[in-house]
Amino acid sequence: MNLGEKRRDKQAQAARLQALLPALAGKTILVIGDVILDEYITGIPTRMSREAPVPVLELESKRYFAGGSANPAANIVSLGSRARQIGVIGEDAPGTQLLRILQEHGIDASGIIRCGDRPTTVKTRILAQMGLRFPQQVTRIDTLTRRAIDRETEGRILAGVKAAIADAHAVLLSQYNGGLLTRSLVAGVQRICARHQVLLTADVQGSFDSFRALDVIKCNADDARRSLNRALNSDADFSRAAQELHKSYAVRRATIITRGSQGATLALADGALHCPAPKVSDVFDTVGAGDTSIAALTLALAAGGAPQDALLLANYASGIVVRHLGNYAPSRAELSRSMHDALAL
Repeated sequence: MNLGEKRRDKQAQAARLQALLPALAGKTILVIGDVILDEYITGIPTRMSREAPVPVLELESKRYFAGGSANPAANIVSLGSRARQIGVIGEDAPGTQLLRILQEHGIDASGIIRCGDRPTTVKTRILAQMGLRFPQQVTRIDTLTRRAIDRETEGRILAGVKAAIADAHAVLLSQYNGGLLTRSLVAGVQRICARHQVLLTADVQGSFDSFRALDVIKCNADDARRSLNRALNSDADFSRAAQELHKSYAVRRATIITRGSQGATLALADGALHCPAPKVSDVFDTVGAGDTSIAALTLALAAGGAPQDALLLANYASGIVVRHLGNYAPSRAELSRSMHDALAL
């Protein structure tokens, strides 16, 4: 391809992506997965402790965010669509706080089930404010159970999916290994989606065996390495890996391996290709980038976008997130500006 052809190809790509942006709005997506309350406790280091070789932090602030599968839901709403959250929380104060945050984000939380025998998952990050633009994480404490949900709870979730599926443009499964997305629940959701011909996507977080024969699955590079038990370095390595996963798990439309600053590899029935990531010089925090990716990807596919265009758009959305601390949900206006700058429209 000569220089002129490359320019025309880039212009056509930019036009397709910008045309796809308005179609991200007005959709209804069911988001099913492990919801998490993210707690950020920030302190100013003043001295070393006499009790142990650790800094003493004087409390500056506490902040709370919707995490886990609630983060893709927040991204869907921020991009102009409706997210119906389906998940499980405890009958505790963190659960009540998480519900309040979901409602503040405009997320439909009517599909959340409260269970007295499970805690709400909380990820507490301790950060030190050291005069830099963003505080530095010192440690993290997780409050959770990985015990699988019981049959009764599974039945209630499937009943909720059946009741909401008629209005859904897609169903997104967000795996955080908190016991919600059991193999039988995923199979049940899959049957419902197939019956109603609704797109089913999943961020599998390494749990490939539970997500066979879905429309789209996404994992990161480390997930792929562990699953295939081999080193993956070059584009060719990732191309073969994506095609192998695509075939092994009988994926119907697309298998995606995200690779951070190296972009992502996309496998389809007829081969694999690489989608570059936008150049980001000020990466501060990668938390939530994968959630944004699967949310934007799902919306773009539900809007009729081709898999390659949907993945490119998702890469641009993720590139915005890594410039912020903690979970961040970019708007369509931010996404439009990011693509405009990168593609020189």
